[in-house]
Amino acid sequence: MRLASTLSLAAALALDLSPAAAGPEDDMRRVAAIDTAYQAAVEINDADTMAKILHEDFTLVVGAGTVFTREDLLRSARDKEFIYEKQVEDSGTQTVRLYGRDTAIVTARLWLKGVRGDTAFDKRLWFSDTYVRTKDGWRYAFGQASLALPPEAAN
Repeated sequence: MRLASTLSLAAALALDLSPAAAGPEDDMRRVAAIDTAYQAAVEINDADTMAKILHEDFTLVVGAGTVFTREDLLRSARDKEFIYEKQVEDSGTQTVRLYGRDTAIVTARLWLKGVRGDTAFDKRLWFSDTYVRTKDGWRYAFGQASLALPPEAAN
């Protein structure tokens, strides 16, 4: 499974990080694939792939109000702070919206299951990821994640 994830990441990155202008439908598919590849990279702590996708000025704000930088996330992946069994978008929940030519927002429900140190977690949350088109292609610039959903809302 991990090998398959890595291979699909490589294929998605070769196709989807290109800076070439495309039509709106192509851009939406490209950004959707990049976001899915990003989640897969996080799941296997692939800091190199994450670094290719994350914008240099990336910021993540989580539901509790904590703010993380690009370097915070890359350090966490390198240190394997989280060991994931699941870090995947729930099927059918991903939506990509374009705003102008160079901004896209992905929303989806995310399933996170794994351990951090001695503490296990299994939760779902909603996120919004903002992508911007740069000279090097689409990059993930800003993310916002909800608090963990209550069990009845996670299904």
